[in-house]
Amino acid sequence: MKEVLIQKAKEAMMQAYAPYSGYFVGAAIQTADGSIYTGCNVENASYSATNCAERTAIFKAVSEGHRKIVAVAVCGGKGGERIGFFPPCGVCRQVMAEFCQPDTPVHLIGKGEECKTVPLKDLLPHSFGSSSMEI
Repeated sequence: MKEVLIQKAKEAMMQAYAPYSGYFVGAAIQTADGSIYTGCNVENASYSATNCAERTAIFKAVSEGHRKIVAVAVCGGKGGERIGFFPPCGVCRQVMAEFCQPDTPVHLIGKGEECKTVPLKDLLPHSFGSSSMEI
């Protein structure tokens, strides 16, 4: 399934709308039932209205009723050419922490066939979650 997720992330990257930065990013997530959702970054002239690929994929899954993500794949590069590893931004990492377990694998797709897999807890070691809130 890892290979399918990686391929879907690569395909999603080519759908990016990135006229300002020129950086295309694609993501694919797998939910607990095996469904795969993809996303790309969508830029906006008002940069704060931009949405990252990872959050696009996660929000698509959540909008379809999924609440548990079991794997993530991310790739990116200038002009759609993968140039190296493209780890999720801090906001995406925090959103991932809402729907993933700390050991959820995050596959970072690099140039060529390079792939580095890290658990979410290594990308976001001190996440803020429901246990951080006073209820």
